[in-house]
Amino acid sequence: MCYLSKADLTDDSSVIPLIPVTSGDFDHWKETAPAEQARWVSGSGFKASAGQSCAVPDATGAVSAWLFGTEENGSLYVLCQLVAALPEGVYRLECDWPRQQRVQAGLGWGLALYRFDRYKTNKKPQPVLLLDDDIEDEVRSLFQAQALVRNLVNTPTEHMGPEQLADAVALEANRFGADTDFVTGEDLLTRNFPAIHAVGRASNNQPRLLDMRWGAEDQPELVLVGKGVCFDTGGLDLKSASGMALMKKDMGGAAHALALARLVMEHKLPVQLRLLIPAVENAVSGNAYRPGDVVTTRKGLTVEIGNTDAEGRVVLADALAYASESLPDLVIDFATLTGAARIALGADLPPLFSNRAEVARGIQQSGDEMEDPLWTMPLYQPYRKQIESPIADLNNSGSSSYGGCITAALFLEHFVDPDVAWVHIDTFAWNQADRPGRPQGGEALGLRAVFGYLQSRYA
Repeated sequence: MCYLSKADLTDDSSVIPLIPVTSGDFDHWKETAPAEQARWVSGSGFKASAGQSCAVPDATGAVSAWLFGTEENGSLYVLCQLVAALPEGVYRLECDWPRQQRVQAGLGWGLALYRFDRYKTNKKPQPVLLLDDDIEDEVRSLFQAQALVRNLVNTPTEHMGPEQLADAVALEANRFGADTDFVTGEDLLTRNFPAIHAVGRASNNQPRLLDMRWGAEDQPELVLVGKGVCFDTGGLDLKSASGMALMKKDMGGAAHALALARLVMEHKLPVQLRLLIPAVENAVSGNAYRPGDVVTTRKGLTVEIGNTDAEGRVVLADALAYASESLPDLVIDFATLTGAARIALGADLPPLFSNRAEVARGIQQSGDEMEDPLWTMPLYQPYRKQIESPIADLNNSGSSSYGGCITAALFLEHFVDPDVAWVHIDTFAWNQADRPGRPQGGEALGLRAVFGYLQSRYA
């Protein structure tokens, strides 16, 4: 438990205030504080630099408050370094910050305390943050959604294969009264999802399309699509051992889409929601799909398999085509799709592609406001030549390594109806190293940005 409600509090006298101080405000604080406290804080070496903290004693020597240094901008991670210094207890943020700034700081508190403890229990006592009534529901909701992404991505494929990913979708569907339709194994062929079947057929854990629906039919339709490759060996174009090491996270797009669906349902956005996840393992066996094979997709377009390790776009082809058939108001897909995206923008900044410039601008602006940044990249049409094939409509592997995240997005664009507004986010879904509020492991990147945009779009 990292949060506490005021309704759960039995003794508010034990709550310790957390007081943010900028270097510019520090002199004023010392002038207005009791003299003995000002002397104590000055003697401790505290200068209100970002990341610094200092316990302030009362007349009995007990801690009456904690000061912590802040910068002028950015509040998501402002409490994260402080959390590590605090002993067990109940704390509250004491400041006059605007509501959104307090939401961000409260969320960061939970992100700093997050631990993936399915296999390794963390018994260390943790501090607890008392949330103000006006932000409590939003902070808890955002934290639970981001923790859902982290938990799903961090879980090894042994316990998060296509079947277990389906269980995770069913759990959220049951929680919010949504309907599900899971298409599994050979039924993918009879119901015309041949590309999903082709990629996943080599695994003992059968491929499937996970379909969840929620909301009233008279509302605008929002379709969320997530790449659910639960493990990626690379197929017959086998990855190296180091390249395979993190491939439990290749279902990170599905984790994002499911968490976003949860937020939409929990906040009761006025939409007809649909969630589509092609869930597969890209495995190696005698019936694995091969380099040079030609796969016919749901849309009827044929795809020459230039590389079996470019499997994500193949399974998304069927899902995006299916998503477009009802001509929804908006389709958004999340996918851990290309290493080229990481080369272009690094691990923390997902590229955003859209066939509607105003939608891309809206999401990027929301990301800036939510401290969940994305960067808009072009669907540069001349690069379509790189995914042409002499024997099929498309090749799943570009003829050049340059612009790889763009050619992957252009491949997906073929399967989206031009009359449908579409967004593609090539997320990394992973923190490479421990940082305050961002432990090494699974991470939600772009989740809150998109949700903020959806709130404004459908308000």
